[in-house]
Amino acid sequence: MAPFISIIIPNWNGEATIGRCLEAAFASRYERFEVIVADDCSEDSSVEAIERFPCRLVRLDRHAGASAARNAGAAHARGEFLFFTDADCLLEEDALAIASEALASHGPNVIVGGTYTPEPFDQDFFSRFQSVFVNYSETRHTADADYAAAHALIIATDEFRRSGGFTEDFLPVAEDVEFSHRLRRAGYRIAIEPRLLVRHIFGFSLYRSLRNAAFKAMHWTIYSIRNRDIFADSGTASTGLKANVVLCLTGLALLFSYAVWGDRLLLYAAALPFAGSLLVGRGLIAAFFRTGGPAFGLAAMAYYLFLFPLAVGAGAFAGVIRYFASGRLQRKGR
Repeated sequence: MAPFISIIIPNWNGEATIGRCLEAAFASRYERFEVIVADDCSEDSSVEAIERFPCRLVRLDRHAGASAARNAGAAHARGEFLFFTDADCLLEEDALAIASEALASHGPNVIVGGTYTPEPFDQDFFSRFQSVFVNYSETRHTADADYAAAHALIIATDEFRRSGGFTEDFLPVAEDVEFSHRLRRAGYRIAIEPRLLVRHIFGFSLYRSLRNAAFKAMHWTIYSIRNRDIFADSGTASTGLKANVVLCLTGLALLFSYAVWGDRLLLYAAALPFAGSLLVGRGLIAAFFRTGGPAFGLAAMAYYLFLFPLAVGAGAFAGVIRYFASGRLQRKGR
């Protein structure tokens, strides 16, 4: 008999997406599952939307963040396996079956993760860019990945409970990275199943895309400095992206120098970092073309090479400043 799976969905002010998320969850072709939504004190109408579905609603008594909501949902789970996803993600119909098979095939002490579909729910340029970027980044290393993202993560229930769950006193992002790293240190393996897919609802504009890149880069940098793995090749925080940021900034600095001094050698030299970015990012760039065709591929390539790394770099710089500033404040407070 197929194992019973508990789908755990944290929700906070998710009225725009939670209905579609639950429709997709209950459309699963897998037979033995339950859905638990842990609401983190929403102030919108999302609870009313949740109550229209035959799921278990767990309501937190104070706003405590996604990690606390996931832990609260898991505490009420009856399933042998826990499948974590987000309120803005739509499960594919076969996602639970694939997740169950993948976890069983890897044996005990394994976390299995999935990723986004290359094509998101919304078809604007920046949402498509983000979905391809995440899909490619999170499926480059499948057998022994650095982390499993909480938008599609399955783990045995007893193993999750023994682990202590997601750390609740943490940064607003990367709690699933911390969870994965902590379990890896305890002897677990992280396996990525590329067929395990959820369709994400982004609704990205240029501003929201750049803001998301800067915000996540800032907090991921803080975590990476703490964890002493700032140069690690870790999913979306790949060495390729980090190299792209450095190469882009170098190329722009050379172009600025050419504008100031007018030396053509500086102009020629500026081409080298951008050529290096093309070489380093060739796999992702090929994924852009493969998913969206020539027009999308060219636009996504230009965005990734020239604008996206500026937001990532700005966020990383802010993360370094915040990390060391918080350290000084802590020392002064002693």
